[in-house]
Amino acid sequence: MSSNSIRWGILGTAQIARKNWQAIWHSGNGVVAAVASRDGERSRQFIAECQATVPFATAPRVVEGYAALVADPEIDALYIPLPTGLRKEWVLQAAAAGKHVVCEKPCAVSAADLREMITACRRHGVQFMDGVMFMHSRRLPLARGLLDDGKTVGPIRRMQTAFSFNAPEEFFTGNIRAQAALEPWGCVGDLGWYCVRLPLWAMNWETPREVTGRMLAATTPPSGGRPVPTEFSGELLFASGVSAGFYCSFRTELQQNALINGTRGQLQWDDFVLPVYGCESALETRNPAFVMTGCDSRMEPGHRRWSVPEYSNSHPTAQETNLFRAFADQVRTGHLNPAWPAMALQTQIVLEACLESARRDSRAVPVEGAPGMGGSGQ
Repeated sequence: MSSNSIRWGILGTAQIARKNWQAIWHSGNGVVAAVASRDGERSRQFIAECQATVPFATAPRVVEGYAALVADPEIDALYIPLPTGLRKEWVLQAAAAGKHVVCEKPCAVSAADLREMITACRRHGVQFMDGVMFMHSRRLPLARGLLDDGKTVGPIRRMQTAFSFNAPEEFFTGNIRAQAALEPWGCVGDLGWYCVRLPLWAMNWETPREVTGRMLAATTPPSGGRPVPTEFSGELLFASGVSAGFYCSFRTELQQNALINGTRGQLQWDDFVLPVYGCESALETRNPAFVMTGCDSRMEPGHRRWSVPEYSNSHPTAQETNLFRAFADQVRTGHLNPAWPAMALQTQIVLEACLESARRDSRAVPVEGAPGMGGSGQ
């Protein structure tokens, strides 16, 4: 391994890989050394286009075929944005080759597959992390402090999250996120992953006692088989009595809202996944008060804005840069961080239970086997 920086290989040329090419460029401790696709010309074009706007001092190499990149001794870590249906195979091969892995979400077709992937990474001594960028935003420590101070929000009672975008009609026939073989979880994996991750984080990784899910809309593959969710809602119920609802959809206008209600106030942000464009990331607390004076009554909003200096995107401080920088720093320590794969597995287990509930007429499904993480506050 290079002593100065992590040498990254990108497995595939998905659109999201362009953003993360730039994140690695900004990280200061990593370089993109090679890009692979099934077609060498596709890799060559991807590299040329990215290098034209965000150039590494040495242009990344073109690699034809995923297996060649996995076996490349000049690569330390792999970023894998391949479709969900393909991820298990390549994560297992990467682990066996001694390559650290950042894997897009949902990480696997099933929780059983993800357990196998994480076990392989641990056995071969390589780090695993899912690509949830907001987990690396400076807003999260800010929000944790507000949740834990005992007075701004108080004990949590209810949470709500939503992430959606209104896809055009051709999306449902041409985009892989609506194809059962490649992305069988549809909007639940693509968007619901974030919606569930936030309340799990807020609850310090307490596993829900039971969940319910409802398929509000779906697209059925032409060849038959299980429908792919395109609009979905779910409920998580924790043993402590806290509840969390979430909504994800390819059928409603863009929204990415999170609301955490406690006994003393609320914590809210309207851009919890993708920060609004600018040089700071913000959230809001609300401590409303109803005031009655004689015959006069009024509602005081009690709003307060909190922010941290952090660019929304394309910057050394942006959350996607923080993700790759933190991952590379961890790899360079020579030790594994077990919390990162545990977060991914817990998210997968909870979402899988929500899907099971939806397929059983929304009956409550107990959540079992999720890895408790105690008080990990990341």
